[in-house]
Amino acid sequence: MNLLISTIIFKTFNLENFISFIRSNNLFNKSDHLLVACSGGVDSIVLCDLLYLYGFTFSIAHCNFQLRANESDADETFVKSLGAKYHVPVYVKRFDTTNFASDNKMSVQHAARELRYNWFDQLLNERQLSFLLTAHHADDNVETVLMNFFKGTGISGMHGILPKRDKLVRPLLFTTKKEILEYAIDKGLSWVEDASNETVKYTRNFFRHKVIPLIEQTIPTASANVAQSIEHLKEVEIIYNQAIESYKKQLLIFKGNEVHIPILKLVKSVPINTIAFEILKPYGFTPAQAKELPAFLQSETGKYITSSTHRVIKNRKWIIIAPVASGEAHTLIIESTDNAVSFETGRLLFSISDNLEMSTDLSTAILDFKQIQFPLLLRKWKQGDYFYPLGMPKKKKIARFLIDQKIAKTDKEKVWVLESDQKIIWVIGQRIDNRFKVSESTKKVLRIKLVQ
Repeated sequence: MNLLISTIIFKTFNLENFISFIRSNNLFNKSDHLLVACSGGVDSIVLCDLLYLYGFTFSIAHCNFQLRANESDADETFVKSLGAKYHVPVYVKRFDTTNFASDNKMSVQHAARELRYNWFDQLLNERQLSFLLTAHHADDNVETVLMNFFKGTGISGMHGILPKRDKLVRPLLFTTKKEILEYAIDKGLSWVEDASNETVKYTRNFFRHKVIPLIEQTIPTASANVAQSIEHLKEVEIIYNQAIESYKKQLLIFKGNEVHIPILKLVKSVPINTIAFEILKPYGFTPAQAKELPAFLQSETGKYITSSTHRVIKNRKWIIIAPVASGEAHTLIIESTDNAVSFETGRLLFSISDNLEMSTDLSTAILDFKQIQFPLLLRKWKQGDYFYPLGMPKKKKIARFLIDQKIAKTDKEKVWVLESDQKIIWVIGQRIDNRFKVSESTKKVLRIKLVQ
């Protein structure tokens, strides 16, 4: 590389664009003490060199995941040598990554990510450092956006890697891998190569070495086009999020740990698939599950969809998003196979029996099994609820029933009901519904015991 080209690269890449990117995105300043995540690869080496040239205060953190035997140890030794070169502290941590991944039933990639970021957070706190810097660049951003597109993350995945999120900062997003390499060669920098970066068994490497080069055979400017689109999509996302927040304010009613949505309002929302996706996404539901919601609105009461943490429940004219963990939910689904369920007031024990012996204990409900339709819905009572109290031929509102029973106002708030097919079958701990009582034709009973 001749001197003229070297000078051009130095001016446009080294200081002008680097410092301009830091300032325009308000990433950090000279008074901050920075922590650089350094693998020893060319990207993180160039980042360290740029910070040193401009006089920023920084320390280096290196993770040895012990996945490549002697190579991992050689990388560690190399990164330690940077401390003397740049006159900065170097922190090194060795991880038993393989066993951690096995013990926690996760991929090695996922395990390495969790281990390193947990340690970085610990260093930031213990050493009172300002920000964690990683050497992600524009090519990483293009790969991330393409992977997010195929994963179906929605528009939130199209902004790619953000320059700054909380204490995590990426000051090289303005430049490409090619420019980083050119700078490193021009400056005579040394770095280490991680052979695992070449294997295509990892998703990112597959996109980097297979997908993107294949696309660029037909569209040579594909990566540059995506990088340009990322900036446009960041602004589109702002408008999109404003619209989604407006819909959420109109639709979502928060009740403790639950979210209640009036179906009549939701069905009038356009475009319903997109709105449903954005409402359900924070609760662990997939795009495919969100797509089911419009049809789900037409289903009968008691139907539900489940994610790893939450359920979406159809309850009459409402959709309820409730935690799966019973102790946190105010609306619970009970299947015919459930033997017990815990809730705010206590624990319900369920059994099916041909023993028709009755009980006067208010904490026990004995119901005609053939009248019961599963799943059952366990929830707090609300204004407008009614049932047919045992021994009474006419319906009565629960509010009136609780007054007649002389239930104190503070205790009324703790009353729960059990529903079957939109009918209240038991006001828990008070009285069953007359329509579900044991009769001469009863062959089996559903026995429910409240344990407090």
